[in-house]
Amino acid sequence: MEEQEAIARLKQGDIKGLEILVRTYQLPATRVAYLITRDRALAEEIVQSAFLRAYERIGQFSAGRSFGPWFLRSVVNEAVKCASKGNRLISLDADESEEDSSLSDTLTDPAPGPEELAETEEVRRIVWDALGKLPPKQRAVIVMRYYLGLSEAEMGQCLGCPAGTVKWRLHAARQRLQELLHPLWTGLETGR
Repeated sequence: MEEQEAIARLKQGDIKGLEILVRTYQLPATRVAYLITRDRALAEEIVQSAFLRAYERIGQFSAGRSFGPWFLRSVVNEAVKCASKGNRLISLDADESEEDSSLSDTLTDPAPGPEELAETEEVRRIVWDALGKLPPKQRAVIVMRYYLGLSEAEMGQCLGCPAGTVKWRLHAARQRLQELLHPLWTGLETGR
């Protein structure tokens, strides 16, 4: 069943139309929510709620549009909101080893050898830590641009803000990441 057919079935009240949309978007949406919130259970909850909202609000969806940006807008906005709330509650003494292993379980490439894996894991951990230091809205644009590969126009559509705002957030996020990752690049250039 094609996406547009699934949407048509949903608009007619047939919940089976949701199945194809869940199969198509659940994994990428959960990964996006996880990368923004840094909490797997919360990310899964956000995506489940987003699918329920999509089912309830499918009548507002314009036929002919792609479901992905419309749906991901809901996921990203909720993830940013939850991450913003969560940042106020996270202890500075919290053990992040569980989060690091969850990220590596999600993103690990089994092809490289052990030495490359160790180096890759270290770089991944450093980038993960740097990404976590960004405000949730900046983290969201980095995830949308570099993980989802969305254009600034698509990001603006997902976030419900002008392209100028997206460009500013991307610029600020890149600048902050550059500052945070400078020691990593310096270490790689000098061979540590």
